[in-house]
Amino acid sequence: MQVNLRAHGFNPLSTNNIHFHEFSTPVFNSPSPNNSNSSVKFPSNLTPSSQISSHLRNPVAKILHSLSHKNRRIIIIHDSLMGSVVQDFRTIPNAEAYTFHSVSAFTLFLYVWESIGRPFAIDTDMIKELPSNEGCFSPEFEEFMKSEHEYSMFNSGKIYNTSQAIEHTFLDLLSKEQISKGQKQWALGPFNPVVIQGTHQQRHKSLVWLDKQVPKSVIFVSFGTTSSFSDEQIKEIAIGLEKSQQKFIWVLRDADKENIFSKDFIKKIELPKGFEERVKEKGIIVRDWAPQLEILAHSSTGGFLCHCGWNSCVESISTGVPIVAWPMHSDQPRNTVLITKILKLGLL
Repeated sequence: MQVNLRAHGFNPLSTNNIHFHEFSTPVFNSPSPNNSNSSVKFPSNLTPSSQISSHLRNPVAKILHSLSHKNRRIIIIHDSLMGSVVQDFRTIPNAEAYTFHSVSAFTLFLYVWESIGRPFAIDTDMIKELPSNEGCFSPEFEEFMKSEHEYSMFNSGKIYNTSQAIEHTFLDLLSKEQISKGQKQWALGPFNPVVIQGTHQQRHKSLVWLDKQVPKSVIFVSFGTTSSFSDEQIKEIAIGLEKSQQKFIWVLRDADKENIFSKDFIKKIELPKGFEERVKEKGIIVRDWAPQLEILAHSSTGGFLCHCGWNSCVESISTGVPIVAWPMHSDQPRNTVLITKILKLGLL
């Protein structure tokens, strides 16, 4: 399971009461995640993998009914794009559901505010340099999002991966009646540990390398699990890192396929001839999964070049590492505005 495999930084003793229940889904064709040359940068492979989740409705309903007979009350917290899957909770008298939003309160507020016709005025500085959502999602995924969000009207409230300290202004705006429709909301983030507990019996090579560097001397370069670059872009990043003479850790891997466990998951990405030999004293390249949170929390890490996905933003904020933003799709361009223009925690 991907979540279980990639969770890191948590104290094992605090997660003993978390139990995973794996549901099977039909085999389906997933297009290549490599969209670097497309006019729409949104990963095309995410649409079929999201749509296939409709097959989970019946097995999820079955386990919810089973739990309802054994417990006085059950609470369902589900991703905002899984509303149709959990919709049968409404037939269970002792159940209630809450939508979990994985994007920033800033980005979510603007999405809802614009979609309902900008029902009230806001500070114009917020939207002065606001990028359009055009091209951030494929048309198919936009339709999927709209259909799933309709199910949230049956929920008791919303949960956000943020905090009052970071986004109080936008949480207040989300609580306005025109936006909230009377639903309760909680900012419970960050969901990543703030105090990092090493969980690996054998430390990752990147952490061992960081131990040998001076404080705040390394830039961490990683663009998440849903973004791919063209060969030309990879070449330019390599040239830039080499010429900068800056110490670095570069996570160089293609975007996730639907099944990260497939044997052909890792694609060998070619670098300029001799690059790795020339920079071996300055940096290391990681071609598979890397413990991002532990890298950011390391005292030798001084900056983060990233796509501004919200999870990466929150982890960077939590560990006090400034961001150099390179947004690509989804919520990333608007998260970049929040990070660079409003919170002033990074540069574009």
